[in-house]
Amino acid sequence: MKIAITGLSNSGKTTVFNALTGKDAQTSIYPSSMEEPHVGSVRVNDKRVETLSGMYKPKKTTYAAIVYTDFQGLTKGDAAHNRKVFEFIRDADAIVEVVRAFKDDAVVHPDNSIDPVRDASNLESELLLYDLELVEKRLGRMAEAAKRGKRPDEMEKKILEKCKETLYKEIPLRKTLFTAEEQKAMVHLQFISIKPKIIVINVSEEAIGNTQPLIEEIAARLHFDKNAVISLSGKIEMEIAQLPPGEAESFLKDMGIEQSALDKVVNKGYELLGLLTFLTVGEDEVRAWTITKGMTALEAAGKIHSDIERGFIRAEVVAYGDFIASGTMAGVKKSGLARLEGKNYIVADGDIINFRFNV
Repeated sequence: MKIAITGLSNSGKTTVFNALTGKDAQTSIYPSSMEEPHVGSVRVNDKRVETLSGMYKPKKTTYAAIVYTDFQGLTKGDAAHNRKVFEFIRDADAIVEVVRAFKDDAVVHPDNSIDPVRDASNLESELLLYDLELVEKRLGRMAEAAKRGKRPDEMEKKILEKCKETLYKEIPLRKTLFTAEEQKAMVHLQFISIKPKIIVINVSEEAIGNTQPLIEEIAARLHFDKNAVISLSGKIEMEIAQLPPGEAESFLKDMGIEQSALDKVVNKGYELLGLLTFLTVGEDEVRAWTITKGMTALEAAGKIHSDIERGFIRAEVVAYGDFIASGTMAGVKKSGLARLEGKNYIVADGDIINFRFNV
């Protein structure tokens, strides 16, 4: 999973990037002018993987991973600059949008005042404007081609007109219903406002635990799902991310923080993207695999290797809870809790799967 971190200049997005990845990318009190994005890959903490690894003691343990990217901040009304920023995040699966709510006289806000509701609204507008520009340019090229006798792709034209109508109403494409056929046909367009988005309110240390009213105000102003708005102190979380695990847990507890920034964002990301995890186990490797909810056993097999998908015979499936209750795979089978499923079986979160195949 790839998640792009964005926000206005001096919102603390690089600090949040460091908090999520444990990296030490340079932060500044001035707007960033970096030419290449910061990139950090982190594992998805999963106690199930940890438990299974402890039981199997494999040669290798592989957790699911998320790649975070952080680039220059967006600038309200600067279409050319923002276009450059969006080009770097078009292939992301989701967006983490950092909104500044902390006060710091040394870090100048681009609008010279702290107003997270205003900033969240402006950021949404920039996404819509980028997509609208993309739609209008593409429709314009289609019209020019039609004058030269080239027939346009009717499906794409229909989708673009639908998107244009939606964007003119200042509605992001993520709120628009597209058929499965339309979704497939528009993938190459790489719209920004269609991507799932998490809004991260970057607060001061003093505001930790007292941000629910602000969360609800931002959600109401943007007609946004308040469950996809979270708050954290980037500065504190960055310090925590760079501590050894034991010390980090103690620090979190002392600060009254129930969940680290990493876990907060990962959980929201999985929820918004409709993702789940299935597991494979053995003496060689215990591994977590991330797939989309609703995927079949055949599609899950393809995530491991195309040969397994091509030669699929059956999937031997055990629910994680049943395996832990039984203690061993032999115990699961003795209890009749292991199932043989066909290619159309819908994989459930936490399924431990052994694929039988022949190529």
